[in-house]
This record gives sequence, C-alpha cells and structure tokens, in this order.
Amino acid sequence: MKHMNSEVKEERTSNKKRIDLFLVPIVLIAAFLNLFKIWTDEYANAYYTAAVKSMLQSFHNFFYASFDPGGYVTIDKPPVVFWIQTISAKIFGFHGWSVILPQALAGIGSVLLLYVLIKRTFGVWAGRFAALAMALTPIVPAVSRTNNIDSMLVFTLLLATWMLFRAVRTVKFGWVLAAFAMIGVAFNMKMLQAYMVLPAFYVFYVVATKITWKKKIAFLTTATALMLAVSVSWAVVVDSTSADKRPYMGSSQTNSVLELAFGYNGINRLTGNTSVTGSSHKQPAQTEQQTASSETKQNNNSSADSSQSSNQRKSSFSQKMQAPGGGNQNGMFNTGNPGPFRLFQKGLSDQISWLLPFVIFSIVGLFAGVKFKGPYTAKQKESLFWLAWLLPVAVFFSIAGFFHQYYLIMLAPPIAAFAGAGAVALWSMYKQHNDWKSWLLPGGILTTAALQVYIMSPYVSSIGVAPIAGVGALGVILALVLAIRKQRKNSLTNYLGAAAMVVLLAMPAYWAMTPIIYGGNSMLPSAGPDSSSGMGGPPSTATNSKQSGFNGMQPPGSSSGNSSSNNQMQPPSGSSNSGQMQMPGGSSNNSQMPNSFSSKSSSSKRKSGGMNAEVNQKLLNYLTKNNTGEKYLFATTDSTSAAPYIIKTGKPVMAMGGFSGSDPILTVSKLKAMIKKGEVKYFYLSGMGKGGQSDVITWIKENSKEIPSSKWQSTSSSAQQGPSGNGTLYEITLK
Repeated sequence: MKHMNSEVKEERTSNKKRIDLFLVPIVLIAAFLNLFKIWTDEYANAYYTAAVKSMLQSFHNFFYASFDPGGYVTIDKPPVVFWIQTISAKIFGFHGWSVILPQALAGIGSVLLLYVLIKRTFGVWAGRFAALAMALTPIVPAVSRTNNIDSMLVFTLLLATWMLFRAVRTVKFGWVLAAFAMIGVAFNMKMLQAYMVLPAFYVFYVVATKITWKKKIAFLTTATALMLAVSVSWAVVVDSTSADKRPYMGSSQTNSVLELAFGYNGINRLTGNTSVTGSSHKQPAQTEQQTASSETKQNNNSSADSSQSSNQRKSSFSQKMQAPGGGNQNGMFNTGNPGPFRLFQKGLSDQISWLLPFVIFSIVGLFAGVKFKGPYTAKQKESLFWLAWLLPVAVFFSIAGFFHQYYLIMLAPPIAAFAGAGAVALWSMYKQHNDWKSWLLPGGILTTAALQVYIMSPYVSSIGVAPIAGVGALGVILALVLAIRKQRKNSLTNYLGAAAMVVLLAMPAYWAMTPIIYGGNSMLPSAGPDSSSGMGGPPSTATNSKQSGFNGMQPPGSSSGNSSSNNQMQPPSGSSNSGQMQMPGGSSNNSQMPNSFSSKSSSSKRKSGGMNAEVNQKLLNYLTKNNTGEKYLFATTDSTSAAPYIIKTGKPVMAMGGFSGSDPILTVSKLKAMIKKGEVKYFYLSGMGKGGQSDVITWIKENSKEIPSSKWQSTSSSAQQGPSGNGTLYEITLK
C-alpha cells in the first residue's frame, strides 16, 4: 500500500510540471491531420448527417436517433455518438464540419490519452513515440475526418483504459466501476465492437491488482454487471416502448435493438452472414434485374444502347465483387481473404500494419525473461494489457466474414503503444549489449522497412519508385550500420537510432495525409493515394485518379449524358446475397455504392458521403409545389435516395425499407392506411433496395399514376451522381 501511495504522489507531482514541449508538435500534427479542410466536406456520411438533421428537430427524434424527421425509422447504430454530433450541430450550426468535429477532436484526444498512458510506466520518450505513432497511423485520421463512429469509440475505450490503470494504482473500486461503465457507454456507440477490449481489462486487473482473489472476483463481477446494465439501458427503453410510439429500429428484422446489437452489429460481422432471413425478404436476382431493366426502359432519356451498356457493367461488377471476406484477391471492399496473414494483405496493410514487424520485435523484447508465475514488473503488466487488446482484435480481423477497412482503427492503440514502449526498450537493450536482445532493434528496423516496401509496391504508379526504394535502402543501411556499431557508444549511434525511427514513420505520415491530399470518402474512409474512392487497395485504372471512386451514378431524377462511359459503373439492381455490397452504416442486402465526389476539385465544398449527396431541384420543386399537407415529401425504397433531401430541406422523407431497403417495416395494409390518412402520396422507385418490399412495391406500381418524367426529371449531366440511378415517380391517392 505504501508503494501505491508513493505512485499516486509521484503522479500528482508530475502533473504539476510544465507541458512537455516535445508533445506540442505531435498534437499539432494530429490536429492538422484530423481537422484540416474538414470544412470542405458538405454532407460527410449523408446517412448519418441526415439523422443529425432529423434529431435536431425534436427530442423524440433525438432520443431514438431517427433517420428521418418523421420518425419512421432509426439509423443502424445506437445513439450516443449521434447525440454528441447533434449537440455540436446545435452549438455551431448544421454543417458537414460540425458533425465531423467531435470525431476529429476524439482523434486528437486519443493521441493525448495514449501519451499519458504510456509515459507514466515506460517513460516520457516512450509516451512521445506512442503518441506520434498513433497520430500517424493512416486509418486514424482517415476515420476521424468523418462522422463515422469509430474514432469516438476508440477515444472512449482509451478513456476507460485510463480509468482502469488508475483503479489498479489506487486500489479504488470506484475507478473499476467507472472503467467498465465507460465500456457500457462505448457499447451504445457501436455495440459489440466495444467489447473487443474486455479480455485486456479482465487479464490486466487480475494480474496487476494487489488484492485477494475473493475481492478481485467480487469487484469484476460487480463491474461487469454495471457494464451490462449501462450497455442495454437504451435498448431496454426502446424495446419496451410500443412499436407505434417510436421509429422502427433500422437494419433489424424484428424491430429490436438487442437483435440489432447481437445480430447485425454483432455475430454477423464475424460470420459474414449478411443475408436477410425470412422468405419475404428473398427475391431472385434475375427477377430484380428484370424489374430494374423494365424501369430503365421507362426512362425517356435512356437509349437502348446506354441501357445495354449499363446492364453489361452491372454484370461485370457483380462478377468481380464477391461475398464478404472471400472470392477475389482483395476480398469484399479490399478486406483481404481470411487467414493468419490477412493484416499483411493489400487493402489492410497500408491502413494499419506499417509498424507491425517492429511491434512483434518489441513484444519479444518487453516480455523477455518473464516467468509465467511472476512476479511481474509494472512494464510487463501493462505490456500484457496491450497484448491482450492487440491479439483478440487482430484475430477477429484475420477471420471475420465482414468488416470495413476503417474498423481497423481498433488496432491502432495497442500497435502505437508497443511502438512507443518497444522503441525505448529495444534501444536500451541495444545499448546494454544484452546478448541476443541487442539484435532486436536492428532486426525490427530491417523487417519493418521490408514490409513497408511491400505495402507501397502496388502504388508505384501513384507515388513513384523513389520513396519505395528510399525506405528500403535506408532501412537496410541503418539496420546494418546499427548492427556493425553494436559495441560502440557515442552520439553518432544515437543519431542513427533516431534516423531509423524517422524512416519507419515517414511513409505512414504520408499515407495519413492522403485524405487531405487526394480527398477522402466519408462513407468508406480509408487512407492511400486512392483514398477518395473509399475502397482501399491499389489505385484505380480510371483515367482520372481523382475519380477512382464509383462516380458514375445518378441522383433521383437526373439523366446523365455519359451513361456509356467506362468510368460510370452501375451496381446490380438487386443481386443475390452472395454478391451484395455493403455500406458503412453496416450490412446491406442491396447493392449500394460509395461515391468519392472528389472529382470536383475546383469546388470549395466537397459533397461527399457516397450517397446521392445531390438534390434534383426540379424534382424537389415539383414535390413541394404539389404537397397538399402530406407528412412525407415522398417515399423511396431506401435511405440512399432519401438522405440528401432530408439534409437539404429538413422535411420527412420515408425510406420505406430503412438503410438498405431490406427492413420489413411496411406492409401493404400499413401503406394503405398511411395513404388514406394523407401522410404520403408520392413514391420514387428505382431498381435499388427491393429486399423485403417486393409486395409493397408491386402494389404501388399497380395502384398508382406514373408522373411524366418531363415534369420532374432533370436532364442536367452536371449534377453529382449517386447510386439510385434513373427511377420513376408515382402518385397514389386513395379515398
């Protein structure tokens, strides 16, 4: 206990010291990478931005995280992060940057938290290196520059880690409760993903806390119970509320938060099972394609040649994109093929794995000489914590059936922690000439440089040969010189060690800047020379590298004059589950594509978001003019077409099937009742988002009046294009 008290006093004394001047530039780098030019992203992730617009309008929408102002359906995630975004938008006004700001600040906060966590036990230089590695991990700023959840999730988990470490140092039960309660809060950000850190929390508390086993079990049991209570608190309130008094729980099949948490946002991520259960949600791909084809023919502005070309592109696209985690060389969304070396494959390695070999050597050094039965030093205990965070998460991403590249931010804290702690530890072993341990530093430098050359090699056409050859040559030279000078102690050796760290961080730093240099994608954030595509992997073969995203898609009611262009890929109109694409809100059972919107480089605002982040003004004018008091401006199959109109007008737009169009929200009888009540009369239908709505859509077509396209369809080809394609506007009025 005296030892614990002395540690607390030491901590308080260190807190009174002046600011670490070396930390200042690290924080400035993080601020630049996370904040610079976020004001150019007008819509961000339009799916989530539309929800913030809706949540600003009423407490009902705010509490349930309603996607639309009418409170029809929620988004596919719990509300905590979006509560924060809504508060930010309330304070600063509704803008793309105001909903991004909380995540950008969280990214900076994570850098600071990691510095604090590592510095105390491993030393100030270890803290500095760890903070810098965190700031320069490419996927960290790529995600933090969007309104996706993951940056805030990682910050919250690091805050919980700080509480846990304090609980161990002070032996105070209150901090244990606070740490596990914070994980419960994180659960209400992204559900089961927050629980990935639990092995680290349990292992560390058991090993590091100097109390009896009886107390350990009692404290952990109580803390776990509190965590579970906090985790399900919102879910219990929502699920116990009558379904007719709240929005439908988006992306669930049973209108349940718990089903969403443990299915769609839980086990399905591991298994890759994103199919919709229930016969009412299965529709043969051929039938959907035929339906889409017939709808395309109804468009007066589409020629037979362009329709044929579009269908060919759809077929080609469907063949190339495989089911999550399998099939082609790069897997679904370039997440690679499951296996032990998945994190070293293209599309993932350049997001997170730049320092992994150095981390492996660091782990060997930090645990060298450790005996299973202990005793353990403070450094070994905390190293065990970071290892228990790193390994389970790495295993998950190595075998998971479905995830997006930006989920890899979960690996950033332990990798950065080991990079910082390991750099100091390996340097100390190198200087002390501890037999084989002294070879760990040059070995880590050499293998890490080799991996970085491998990571960059597919991008030679974008970045050139020089940086690849430079990193490889310098890495080899510095590793060899350090090996040769192993017995010499002078300042030159110190400079060589520092130079090696600079070389290993140089290309991650460049990669971390690519969302600023090349433009980012707020729907599927990733880093790299093709970061604007949001698809990761090697650069596109498109003529214009800044159009490497799937840009050839159209907002509702627009007609492109270049429908036959090879760069304008179209998704399949309703493919089978084995080839379906998924959007960053989560699993989707209908093909929907991201859109970089970066091709308008001259524009001061980047209408990002990967959805129809453009509004057809002619359609909007028609719907507004002919609205006779209906609650909804119009209804459409999914959130893709609805989001930009919600953002633009703040008026309710009904996404009948929720995010992807597959939610079983509506029945024909329910829709009839809504029409009779005067809640909706206009329906915009395209070939997207059929899912479980086939009966509803069939009924709409059979009982509606088709509105001539000349009254509402824009013929401008300058409008930014989105995934809905050319659809049909219908009107239904029932007496």
